[in-house]
Amino acid sequence: MSEPRQPAPAGLAACVLAVALVACAPKQETAPVPRPVKVIQAIAADTPSVAAYAGEIRARYETDVSFRVAGKLVVRAVDLGTQVKKGQVLARLDARDADLNLLSARAALASAESDLEFARADLARYQDLLARKFVSQGVYDQKANALKAAQARRDAASAQVGVSGNQAGYTTLTADADAVVTALLAEPGQVLAAGQPVVRLARLGEKDAIINVAENQLAQVKANPRAKVALWANPGKLYSGRVREIAAAADAATRTYMVKVAVEDADDQLRWGMSANVGFAVSTGPAAAKAILLPLTALTQTDDKSGARPAVWVVGADAKVRLVPVSVARYTEEGVVLAGGLAGGETVVTAGVHKLLPGQDVRVLVDSPEPGAARAAAGAVPQSPPSTR
Repeated sequence: MSEPRQPAPAGLAACVLAVALVACAPKQETAPVPRPVKVIQAIAADTPSVAAYAGEIRARYETDVSFRVAGKLVVRAVDLGTQVKKGQVLARLDARDADLNLLSARAALASAESDLEFARADLARYQDLLARKFVSQGVYDQKANALKAAQARRDAASAQVGVSGNQAGYTTLTADADAVVTALLAEPGQVLAAGQPVVRLARLGEKDAIINVAENQLAQVKANPRAKVALWANPGKLYSGRVREIAAAADAATRTYMVKVAVEDADDQLRWGMSANVGFAVSTGPAAAKAILLPLTALTQTDDKSGARPAVWVVGADAKVRLVPVSVARYTEEGVVLAGGLAGGETVVTAGVHKLLPGQDVRVLVDSPEPGAARAAAGAVPQSPPSTR
């Protein structure tokens, strides 16, 4: 026979009842916490637009200098970066063969001068004999022709001495202007052909900023030849520039035109090979287009059936966000320049855009930039050219 069950304690039954009541009670929904965001006020303004191009500072005159004669390089008197004066010796060739050629030419000149003196004296004797009727006119004419031939040989020998002297002088390479050595193209011990470059010299003084311009922007550069040049190493200082030269044909690889911009107020801070930005005014005055500059972090994209398009999150008066499609004019180092989509005055989210949803409540952080920080005065932000690499 089974034992009778003992009744459960009253306390345990009360606990079970309490748990059941809690489980069956309706859940209380908590209000979502607004997401903190950083914002900026978008303001459109009429400002001039500037097209800027990355360039390089170079000397206006940069030349590969070489010997006019062939020979073995025995001395190179300069190193990379050496500043030289006009007439300073740069390099020397082995001059022994040139000196021997000069000696041979001088000996030939001495022989020709001796023959000339003899022919001149011989003609004088035959002139006296002709006057006495001891020789015929034909014999005298032969002696006169011999004198002219001797004079011609003397002149040829004299010219050869000059050529040989020049050849001997060409074994010493000198600078033809004050310059700086920017490249070494030969080393002592090399046997060089005539005209083979030895060093590259950049003349001191005038400097150019070299840029590459796409064919669809070439007309703007021609219409606005004045420019401003800023070094990447010192962007706060602007130099005045003027278009000096535009290539007649496009580069075969990059399909861009090389443009040389003369830096009119160049100083010692502009060193050859430095990177620079060259800016040209594209439009000015009341006809300038309105634009809005926003940080790159403000840009996101739509996700609908029409396809992904650039967009930004705008905070409304009810502290809710909505996604607004925009059109991008260009990208710059300062941010993105908008050509449409915003009228100006909107509050745009600049941080956390990838975590927002349409209609979501947000809370603006107090350390957000001041309104107007996105002013299109950066519409004067340099226009990045298309890559040429």
